[in-house]
Amino acid sequence: MEAKKSGTVSFRLDLDVIKKLKKEAARQDVSLNILANKVFKRYVDWGMFESQVGMVPIARPILDALFKKFDNDEIVDLAQKIGKGIVSDIAKFMKGSMDLDSFMSWFETRMKMSNFEMNHSVQNDTHTYIIKHDLGQNWSLYHKTVLELIFHNIFQKPIKIEINERMFEFSFSA
Repeated sequence: MEAKKSGTVSFRLDLDVIKKLKKEAARQDVSLNILANKVFKRYVDWGMFESQVGMVPIARPILDALFKKFDNDEIVDLAQKIGKGIVSDIAKFMKGSMDLDSFMSWFETRMKMSNFEMNHSVQNDTHTYIIKHDLGQNWSLYHKTVLELIFHNIFQKPIKIEINERMFEFSFSA
């Protein structure tokens, strides 16, 4: 793997901001430079697009309570009528294309930005993702439905998905 190229940039920041950044870098046991790279990477990968694509932050307990109010048929209907189109449009806008690699790059970023635990492994050309979210069965069902629609209708690829109330797992061949 080729090392990433880097450059040098100087910034003038408010002293209070510098103090808070140094404190956070110490808390994470990383250098201020590493923390700054993480902050800027998060912004260019996600933050600069959030408002442009209509995303809003919402507390997990609210999301959990909202999804619990739906039955299975309503969740599938929501995923079919709104979810698939919105997810594919957002991924395309943020990544510039809608192929399997760009979608999975967007998906991984989305899971990280949502602070979900994610395990991605590759064995014999089969990618397996395990996402731990703790947001209930309906949250898993929604993602199962959206991913099945995107993989079948857009990528014309089979996908295997297993869900429960704490996590969902899916696998596909590249």
